[in-house]
Amino acid sequence: MPSVADLNLLSTGKVREIYEWEDDLLMVASDRISTYDVVMPTPIPDKGKVLNRMSVFWFGLTEDIVPNHFISEDVPEEVAERAMRVRKLEMYPVECVVRGYLSGSGWKEYKEEGAVCGIELPSGLVESDQLPEPIFTPSTKAEIGDHDENVDFDRAAEIVGDRALLEELRRISIEVYKRGSQHAAQRGIILADTKFEFGRSAGAEIVLGDEVLTPDSSRFWPAASYQPGVTPPSFDKQFVRDWASETGWSKKPPAPELPPDVVEQTRAKYIEAYERITGETF
Repeated sequence: MPSVADLNLLSTGKVREIYEWEDDLLMVASDRISTYDVVMPTPIPDKGKVLNRMSVFWFGLTEDIVPNHFISEDVPEEVAERAMRVRKLEMYPVECVVRGYLSGSGWKEYKEEGAVCGIELPSGLVESDQLPEPIFTPSTKAEIGDHDENVDFDRAAEIVGDRALLEELRRISIEVYKRGSQHAAQRGIILADTKFEFGRSAGAEIVLGDEVLTPDSSRFWPAASYQPGVTPPSFDKQFVRDWASETGWSKKPPAPELPPDVVEQTRAKYIEAYERITGETF
């Protein structure tokens, strides 16, 4: 087993480092947290372990719908539980977002246009309303520091360069969302929306990659307190976002240090999401 220092660092994202490992990759989830696309200087202890272990759980639960890039959790000791060995994929240049509820940028777009990513929706919906059917609302992949941009299906098909492929990505994305949504609902959690990333590998045109159905890539709401018309509390960066908004920070780097209570509450939310979704003790 190599140590991480023996491996070639391929890329560093807002949350993850990716290393080359023979013909595969080692994907390591750090405890970094980003808000408004800016990485905060204060880490959230154990966040990387939650993201990694939750992705492993969901890869297992959805592999009958679509193959994924997960190979093994047998990884170098120093990144145990926060890393996985994965297949190399040639990633598609769009993020596959599925929304079952009206929130975030989807709600903002609906208020302005009555539609999300060109999909007409019934009039009179309020924030956090459940949609009649889950919708596929792709977005561009932005460089670090930039914002992803919602695009309509036609534009996303141009970006991918293959309309039939995007139709299949849409079908699979909605199916995986529905599987995740049903499982979360049994555990008292609403999966409001989520984003997937797909790529191709030798012998497989569509492979689910990156992370899947985590609090970083999804909006999870507690079902017990859900009501349309307000922004529900969520199992993710909500404490950090709320705190950041209240401080008057400009949402541009450098970001301020997080106070201990915000760190602790955020850590607790991530762990609660993990335990409720997986049924395992963290």
